[in-house]
Amino acid sequence: MSSHIHWVVLSDGARPTEDIYFHESAAPALNYQGVLTERCPVSRSFGAARLHGRSFKHRFAGVNLLLCRSLPLSWLRWLERNRNAFGYIVYLIDDDIAAAAVDATLPSAYRKRMAGIASLQPRLLALADEVVACSDQLASYFTPRHAKVSVLTPPLLAPLPSQEHLSVTASSETPWQIGFHGTRAHLQDLLHITPALEALQKQRDDTELEIMLGQHIPKRLAALPRVKAPAPLPWQAFQQYQRQRRIHIGLAPLLATPFNQGKSFIKFLDIAAMGGVGIYSNRYPYTEVVRHGENGLLAGDSPDEWHTAMQQLLNHPEATVKMAKQAAMDAQRIGDPAHTITFWQAR
Repeated sequence: MSSHIHWVVLSDGARPTEDIYFHESAAPALNYQGVLTERCPVSRSFGAARLHGRSFKHRFAGVNLLLCRSLPLSWLRWLERNRNAFGYIVYLIDDDIAAAAVDATLPSAYRKRMAGIASLQPRLLALADEVVACSDQLASYFTPRHAKVSVLTPPLLAPLPSQEHLSVTASSETPWQIGFHGTRAHLQDLLHITPALEALQKQRDDTELEIMLGQHIPKRLAALPRVKAPAPLPWQAFQQYQRQRRIHIGLAPLLATPFNQGKSFIKFLDIAAMGGVGIYSNRYPYTEVVRHGENGLLAGDSPDEWHTAMQQLLNHPEATVKMAKQAAMDAQRIGDPAHTITFWQAR
């Protein structure tokens, strides 16, 4: 690999996406091979874009650019004027932004922000030599909109923990930890399975729920016994938390919405990173990686199925441990960062 290759991420704040798919997974190996990589925060102020734009063009002439999700309008216009000054441009995307903009189940402020990005997306696509999407389904959205669309599934960044915590019998003194670590964008998904969580917490005293939504936790869940609602953490703090936190069961509900159809299987990796077994909605993308009863459980949209699945894992701990071990092995295989490194080496 040539030492003259240089990648610059024009960062508009999508730090988790940049880190997962490039900076923390591939960049260290690329650097070792002589490839330069760096992140350049971009300003939303037109004056700053104009000021930094000149020095940026001079300093980075001919480099490859990685655009992730969005760019401020001033930088987008500047890049359109100066496209020929740069080398290969990749547009990296991990959500169906257009679907999010019109999804009534999502918070209104989030929809508004996504609508702003969606309105600029055709211009970002026009700048890019290649679109890189996090799943086949998301790639299929872009295929009619761009000549070159590739798929880069998420890598596993966290080290896999030991699973000693799974050997401790669930009891009122040592309750098994059930975790939901999705963002507010998945609030409606969580609400849909809330009856199952209510039933579980009222019937048993050997389970503890962790719903990482802070003040946004649904009141029905906050009122239940043995529920913790830590505030959502910034990306780097969450990474640290994930390396230390141990769960027994992870919840990944996903309703059939256009926005959800573009999701990756990253929750499978997240749950494995916390040492747990996942219960996942029985639909794409989880059906791509979860083998029911072997490395996790798939549940339909009925809350009764989620309740049954949680009871199954709690009542049959030996089978649960076996699933957790298989999930860890599968997470290492499908999330091998070597795939991500190879992907960027080919660009």
